[in-house]
Amino acid sequence: MGVLMSRRQTVERVQKVSLAVSAFKDGLREQPSTRRRAEAGTARQGTLEQEVQEGEEEASAGPSQPEESSASKAAWERLRDGRGVEPEEFDRANRFTPPAFIRPKRELHDDEPPDISLEQKEQILNDEMCEICEVWTAESLFPCRICHRVYHDGCLRRMGYLQKDSAVEVTETAHTETGWSCYYCDNLNLLLTEEEMYSLMETLRNCKIIPESCLTLDDFLHYKHQVHKQQFERTMPEAQEEQAALQFNALDPDKKGHIEWQDFLSHESIQLLQKIRPQNALLRLLTPKERERARAAFLALDQDNDGFIGEGECRQARHTWFRKHQKEMLSCNVSISHVGPISEGSPASSRNSKSPEKILPATKQEETRSVDWARFLRENVAYILAARPNSAALHLQPLA
Repeated sequence: MGVLMSRRQTVERVQKVSLAVSAFKDGLREQPSTRRRAEAGTARQGTLEQEVQEGEEEASAGPSQPEESSASKAAWERLRDGRGVEPEEFDRANRFTPPAFIRPKRELHDDEPPDISLEQKEQILNDEMCEICEVWTAESLFPCRICHRVYHDGCLRRMGYLQKDSAVEVTETAHTETGWSCYYCDNLNLLLTEEEMYSLMETLRNCKIIPESCLTLDDFLHYKHQVHKQQFERTMPEAQEEQAALQFNALDPDKKGHIEWQDFLSHESIQLLQKIRPQNALLRLLTPKERERARAAFLALDQDNDGFIGEGECRQARHTWFRKHQKEMLSCNVSISHVGPISEGSPASSRNSKSPEKILPATKQEETRSVDWARFLRENVAYILAARPNSAALHLQPLA
């Protein structure tokens, strides 16, 4: 709408200026003037004629150029505001108004280490009313596996966050160990502050990344090379390029040959958080459910209950529990607030054991190196956050 108004205003402006020029020319012809007035009139005429010419060039640019710039501008605005699919793409009939996402702000105490006790468990309570309609209907509510919010599937549809192909998935996974992430937790980009978001947008613009587009392996590697060269003013080493290729494969689990925009954006968001924020600040982003899952995983690995585990066990947890959770379509009676580690006999565990991604055995040096609870959290916090989205993509590939 803004583009249409600007075009209309441009045409009106050109018409008004044209009338002014014509009247000015007629006045010059009808009234003889002194040399000084003639010179001033000539200068004024040149200015007006130049403005008319510029206005005509803008008006004759054609409809394709304004439409393209409008679409690009809208895409950048959605990226800035943390929105997903544009609401205009949904049926407006009986549709709820999407929420206005408010980006977080850094606090003064964010960099201080948070007090997350290993012994004291936290009580996990979900909301009783739907986040959207604020109505309580007991068992028909779908809980988020990350936060405390609950939803009706009908409300999610009317918000435009639940399409036909994903409705069954939400229904079958929301009450399993795998669980389902709501639209707040599913979008890692919403963890960025406004300053961090503008920094990411500037990087994407400089590297000629088109918002809401898919990226092939060549596109992804070219982007990584550009970012590395801008940051370090040298070519990216071959080892880092190989790691980037592995990350691309992790973001493309279905081997489609490209990665979706939302997966790319989630990966870049978590990468930026790792670069900018200290680990203590990242720990403050964890929800009670995530802290309980981490606590249960550590206690399961601490067989002798001395508060320490081996570094190899810590890395194993990173590759299994804190990696992107696999989709578990089998229904079970486990609540979303279940925080226990995946048992060896569970479907997710058996699926992990058959995964082509191999977990390297721990070396003797790793086995003798001890990891306490605080270090366990710091080293795994980024992987815990990266596991939030519902996508099957692995948004942060653990190092071998």
